[in-house]
Amino acid sequence: MSEESINNNKILMKGNEALAEAAIQAGCRFYAGYPITPQNEIPEYMARRMPEVGGVFIQAESEISAINMVYGASAAGARAMTSSSSPGISLKQEGISFLAGAELPAVIVNIQRGGPGLGSIAASQSDYFQATKGGGHGDYRLLVYAPSSVQEMIDLTIKAFHKADEYRNPVMILGDGIIGQMMEPATIKTENTYDLPKKDWALTGCRGREPNVIKTLHMEEGVLEELNIKLKDKYERMKVNEVMYETLFTEDADLIIVAFGIAARISSSAVTMARKEGLNVSLFRPITLFPFPENEIRRLAEHKKKFLTVEMNLGQMVEDVRLSVEGKSKVDFYGRTGGSIPTPEEILEVIKNVAGIG
Repeated sequence: MSEESINNNKILMKGNEALAEAAIQAGCRFYAGYPITPQNEIPEYMARRMPEVGGVFIQAESEISAINMVYGASAAGARAMTSSSSPGISLKQEGISFLAGAELPAVIVNIQRGGPGLGSIAASQSDYFQATKGGGHGDYRLLVYAPSSVQEMIDLTIKAFHKADEYRNPVMILGDGIIGQMMEPATIKTENTYDLPKKDWALTGCRGREPNVIKTLHMEEGVLEELNIKLKDKYERMKVNEVMYETLFTEDADLIIVAFGIAARISSSAVTMARKEGLNVSLFRPITLFPFPENEIRRLAEHKKKFLTVEMNLGQMVEDVRLSVEGKSKVDFYGRTGGSIPTPEEILEVIKNVAGIG
């Protein structure tokens, strides 16, 4: 794909391929990964495009190898990315913890599939806990974006690389098999990748200066605690500055559906159907899953609005909704799991049950 065909033109693209091209436009020049459905279009696309832009593509021998290659490339100053799907992301957890502990920027993409175990190749949202609570060991967090369209796969991927560098922290794109596989028209703006932030901490050779040290082992008394407090301060800054969400009809609603990713797309159709039947229902869609938009949900709860959380799992984000509500309002839950996908009609029936209709 040429730069001329990409820049500012709407192109019909599959979500996975759009994400991969967006990463390249954001300056990603190192990709390491390992095949797993339903994200295989990402490494396939990167294998073709990376040599064209002077980047490096490596199909690693395992997911564990891939995340550690990303660690090394990031430590050397490259914008680096890996991608996988649910069980593959599980294998990367130690490396993700190492990236966070070393304060290394990287983008990790999870196109979720059904679980636990090998599960299925169908879409799921059952990795919310893993993504938002720190799936590996230690006190760390990732900035987590949840796109709900192909256009957001593009926009949030570009943003993810910039924020990873800004905070020196790994960032996760938490998609799913539907968003990764579906095709929509979208626009990819070519980025100026020649003016990336200076990384004076990177391991680029130390002739003429003091050597840089990147490590995660801290044996001296109190040093690790100081690092963890520093990291916590970073995560608190994210909570202040990085919260993203979208609302639909929330101000006049009696019932607010909270959903993310593809479940939010489906729930939006259910809200439209409910409105046509005279029900005051709305949608609240978190775009950042960490930091979670807890203050905004708390504000809505103070107006005694009821909540219905819809997820493609057995109840994960609903815990953060309940924590945000702080007991001020009732929070119901509806979920499908194992790769099963709810329909708008199905969600409409749940809305009516929660509202005491029918």
